Amino acid sequence: MLEGRDWVAVAGATPDEIAALRAAAPIPLPETYVALLEFSNGGEGPLPGQPCYFCLYPALEVSKFERDGAFYEFFPGLFVFGSNGGGEAVAIDTADADRRIVYFDTTNIDLDESVQPLAENFDAFVGLIGLE
Repeated sequence: MLEGRDWVAVAGATPDEIAALRAAAPIPLPETYVALLEFSNGGEGPLPGQPCYFCLYPALEVSKFERDGAFYEFFPGLFVFGSNGGGEAVAIDTADADRRIVYFDTTNIDLDESVQPLAENFDAFVGLIGLE
């Protein structure tokens, strides 16, 4: 999936891990996201722009976030699936019809100030992973 790119991969998610994530998710998951998890259930690599780096969270970790509502009190409508490893989360904007990908500062709860666009959808986002 990310052949020829700078990506530190780990073993792919199991069908049970994907099923648990689908059950916990507030939206139907983009199939490209599922394919990425099946390829690498976690991992990391650069992005060509802000937030400059991407750490993919494993499926079970994202499932736990969803069950616990870890981000929803202060960041409603954002399905967090990764970070930059330094305080900024990467998420799917569930309120956006195209499910745009955004990043935000987890210490700034002013959504108008904190949430920044990253890609128009998950397919476009995957096109950025592993590039500098």
